[in-house]
Amino acid sequence: MRERDGARPDAGRSWSLFFLSVAASLAAETAPQPPFRYVWGQAWHILPDTHSDESGYFSLCEGRDGQIYIGTAKYNLNAYLVELDPATGQQKVVIDTHRVCGLMATGYAAQSKIHTRNFVGPSGRVYVGSKQGYRREGDTLEYPGGYVMTYDPQTGQGENLGMPFPGQGVIDTVADEARGVLYAVTCEDQHWMKLDLKTRVYSELGPMLTPYASTLVDGRGRANAITRDFQLAQYDPATGDRAVRDILVDGKKFARANASSIPTWILARDGRTAYLLLMNDSTLFELDLASEGPAVIGRSLGRLIEGKNPDSRSALSLGPDGRVYAVIRVDNDTGFGGGYLHHLARYDPRAGEREDLGVLAVKNPDFFDFRPRADGKPPPWSHGYHHLPDGVLTPLYHHMALIVARDGTVYVTIICPFTLLKIPGIP
Repeated sequence: MRERDGARPDAGRSWSLFFLSVAASLAAETAPQPPFRYVWGQAWHILPDTHSDESGYFSLCEGRDGQIYIGTAKYNLNAYLVELDPATGQQKVVIDTHRVCGLMATGYAAQSKIHTRNFVGPSGRVYVGSKQGYRREGDTLEYPGGYVMTYDPQTGQGENLGMPFPGQGVIDTVADEARGVLYAVTCEDQHWMKLDLKTRVYSELGPMLTPYASTLVDGRGRANAITRDFQLAQYDPATGDRAVRDILVDGKKFARANASSIPTWILARDGRTAYLLLMNDSTLFELDLASEGPAVIGRSLGRLIEGKNPDSRSALSLGPDGRVYAVIRVDNDTGFGGGYLHHLARYDPRAGEREDLGVLAVKNPDFFDFRPRADGKPPPWSHGYHHLPDGVLTPLYHHMALIVARDGTVYVTIICPFTLLKIPGIP
């Protein structure tokens, strides 16, 4: 074909692409712009057959094999530990609680949740515990009590480590494999229990702990827990010594503001510094577990996030470089949409700096089919996400756990639908 008046044969296509590019640029300029940054993550829907109400809790960890382990809740039926390969997204059940524990009960008597913060020992074993669900109307069955279990990725086998306290579920479990001791916290009454891993006998340490308490084993080998009076309880397995001391934060006695003041804490690599965050307060606290004298010394490190009605659900973790990460939900009063915003925050102990890294956002919104079903209603238990004015899909109601993997990748669980969000390491 001959060119005419200097025009190329593909000139029409070039002009079309030019106008499309201009239109796209204008659309981007006129689209609503959020007054905050996004933190983008890939979402995976947790195996649907392992949960009944798109629900899970604090149960999240990275194994020494690099796999991610997530506990689920299948109310009135069973609870499972799911292994997810973060490279492929493939998932499989590695603990079927009823099978591992030899149980068949349903209803309120069932082991309906793995709610514990998963613990990984030096052996690579993953330790978890089970607890009850909710009693339905007309259900007269009694809950027998929860079990501590462990999964060994090397053998692919789960093991039942027994029931710490009859009638009580298990909300936390931590194994000190080197000393042959395991610590468990029960619920609903928060008994602090010790298991001799050799004799398989449980005994109670005392005192009673705060709801959703967890045990930290410090660099001296002492077990530490927060009591219901917001004191620090310490147990030394080498001597059998027990102590309960007040906690002084900035010179004032640490105290519970209300029933929602539920602590989550983690241990720094120095083996003595604990970072603590309350569910209803965005202030990060630092405690020196090696403090001597009548009180444990702590200090406030300031608010990680500014915003109304902060809410953080077991979402505190230590990065490989020692920086502290947290997810905190606050009211969305930015004028950009409504509901809530879930922020990823970070604290750098070396610099003493706090960062708001941004609002959680899903980069693959088709991970779950949110479209209405044949009856015109949305899928059951799919109300945990919403779209902001720019169309971005973001968590609405509740995150449930946060971990930072050895390579710096951040993982967060969201409920309704039950989701694992994978966020690449942030410089």
